[in-house]
Amino acid sequence: MKEQIDHIHVGSFTSENRVKLTKLLSEIAIGDLKWSQFYSGGAEAVEAALRMAKSYTKKTEFIGFWNGFHGKTVGVLGLLGDNFKFGLGPLPAGIYNTPYAYCRHCEFNQTFPGCNWECVDHIKKKIRYETTNNIAAIIVEPIQGTAGNVVPAPGFLKELRKLADEIGALLICDEMITGFGRTGKMFGTQHEDIVPDIITIGKGFGGGFPMTGVMSRKEIIFAKPFGNPSGSSSSYGGNPLASTAAYATVKTIVEEGLVENSATVGAFMLEKFNEMKQRIPIIGDVRGKGLMIGIELVKGKDSKEKLDKKYTEMVFQECLKRGLIVMGYNADIRVYPSLIVTKEIAEEGIQIMEEAFTYVAEQIKN
Repeated sequence: MKEQIDHIHVGSFTSENRVKLTKLLSEIAIGDLKWSQFYSGGAEAVEAALRMAKSYTKKTEFIGFWNGFHGKTVGVLGLLGDNFKFGLGPLPAGIYNTPYAYCRHCEFNQTFPGCNWECVDHIKKKIRYETTNNIAAIIVEPIQGTAGNVVPAPGFLKELRKLADEIGALLICDEMITGFGRTGKMFGTQHEDIVPDIITIGKGFGGGFPMTGVMSRKEIIFAKPFGNPSGSSSSYGGNPLASTAAYATVKTIVEEGLVENSATVGAFMLEKFNEMKQRIPIIGDVRGKGLMIGIELVKGKDSKEKLDKKYTEMVFQECLKRGLIVMGYNADIRVYPSLIVTKEIAEEGIQIMEEAFTYVAEQIKN
């Protein structure tokens, strides 16, 4: 990056490292999603994906999911499944949200796998009764991050792939959090062995530098009006420094086997957290893939009623006192260790978390 800073310019000109980055992305791409365009923020990339879907399908409506998160700009506000959108209406027209395949808290009071995919059937009913039958795309997170690292029922993405094909819509997988090894695969979608039509990428993509993007097939990314001159461009997207940061990051992930490390250490951590769950009554659920782990805090061992957010904040503070940062937006603790984490370091963090959980459980008990 120091070398690039010495030779920096502005504008969407081609740079050597941007070319290297696009080639590297095409090599690790899911299926034929070998074409990419770059942006600076996550919501900007998601909005680009929506424009691509409209351009290619000539349709205008979208299906999203409860508790989903795709950014906070006006164009994606309607896709927010939580209260981030409160007070910011009216929301963009043509966006419809439906329950995610969150089996532990199934909105249809069903039990997987005997549910016969009622959540997917509900999407069909929503399209039939609430939309104008003009669905451009279904957009989904392979694992819902902001919701608490919620892993959907196995086969859910395959069902969405089938549904999208049936209705002539695209499938967009938002890989902002799940991409680049976070889940123990290069992309979270790959746990289901499907190929979406578009993925959005960001966060770990730039290794801490603001860099996001979309990846798709040539015929989709060149569809007009998105494919018109400047139709897909962004003032700072893919600028020389950002491209260099992303290229260095992805190259390191590939060459140092960090995807495999995520899978190995992540499995170790999940095992340890599940053992901890047996000892600490406020831990109701442990879930995750790779180094994307969620821990649900509940009011009692056999309860599914989540703890108040103040206790999550207490866990956060107790971990912080001991030198560990975790995420606790709601009643779910989100754990995202670095991709280079070792089992030894992971075990230190797990011990700190057990101390924090034990402390909070005692406070509730007393």
